[in-house]
Amino acid sequence: MEINTIEIKTIDYDFSICKAADYSSVNLNAQYCFIGKTDEEKSLVCMTADVPYDVIKRDDGWRAFRIQGELEFSLIGILSGITGILAENNIGIFAVSTFNTDYVFTKKENYARALEVLRTAGYKILA
Repeated sequence: MEINTIEIKTIDYDFSICKAADYSSVNLNAQYCFIGKTDEEKSLVCMTADVPYDVIKRDDGWRAFRIQGELEFSLIGILSGITGILAENNIGIFAVSTFNTDYVFTKKENYARALEVLRTAGYKILA
């Protein structure tokens, strides 16, 4: 897939990345809610306004964009291309993949610059 055919959709909400004791107070019907569980932790990424009262730890101040459309599993290197460009420009990320696509989170202070760097690289940015 060519860079100039990939569309990046901005998401105009503030997000938080959290560590949870359990998911009992997580609003699974919220517009954005990403949960992940391993043998070591339970993680939650959600809009800051939706952070439950009982999280163990939280990091606020994130913004997000997604790769627009449904990505087939046979496509290779799309997320790597985006994160590589951001890494070259010293922009840290937190990524979440879903069945359909990938979401990339950057700290708010880097968000506009991240989108500009990607636009300059040939990605189409959708508001």
